[in-house]
Amino acid sequence: MDINGSIALVTGANRGIGKRYVDELLARGAAKVYATARRPELIDASDPRVVPLYLDLLEETSIKEAAATAQDLTLLVNNAGIATGANLLTSDTDLIRTDLETHLFGSLRTIRAFAPLLGANGGGALVNVLSLLSWVTGPGTGSYSVAKAAQWSMTNGVRLELAAQKTLVQGVHLGAADTDMMAAHDTPKIDPADVARASLDGVQKGTLEVLVDEPSRYVKSTLSGDPAQFYDLSGN
Repeated sequence: MDINGSIALVTGANRGIGKRYVDELLARGAAKVYATARRPELIDASDPRVVPLYLDLLEETSIKEAAATAQDLTLLVNNAGIATGANLLTSDTDLIRTDLETHLFGSLRTIRAFAPLLGANGGGALVNVLSLLSWVTGPGTGSYSVAKAAQWSMTNGVRLELAAQKTLVQGVHLGAADTDMMAAHDTPKIDPADVARASLDGVQKGTLEVLVDEPSRYVKSTLSGDPAQFYDLSGN
């Protein structure tokens, strides 16, 4: 689809990758961007095409209210997320459930609410921002990886279910981006703007899966191999 003239909605648009999606959509000529967040007062609405909206992935009423406003939608970007840091064996299971409620069920709630609008407006496109942690798990990422793996599988499932209405469903994978969520981690990070640019390039080309950086491309390329290369089981 052509980004120029599109009507987009971005979740988690007040900072990080979500904010860069808003910036890139505007730069490519989007006619309107519904920029959503739990604190919409933090959204930069200096461009008149930006419409701040309250949306909380864990609050279905807010999703339905946003959908009632965004009736002209042609492009949905599911970006909002959290990372509880929960340990699968020792943390309170409510924390693990929160990761799943956010990334799997929260994203699915938005898709269920907005997909009919995309269909009514010609099909359009749906983008789910995922992670290389959809495929592997690192120290301290167990709960997050479970949630992202589930969201990846969900992305593949809704792609099939939305094919009849001609909605492009794109999954976006990356390693680490320089965002608030990753601020405490000492690891190489890419510019969040690179995620938005690569993803929207893919939307314009009809690309189903976008691997933004070298780590995501590497992990994807090795999935048929021995997983031992990713896991130190020495106990040290």
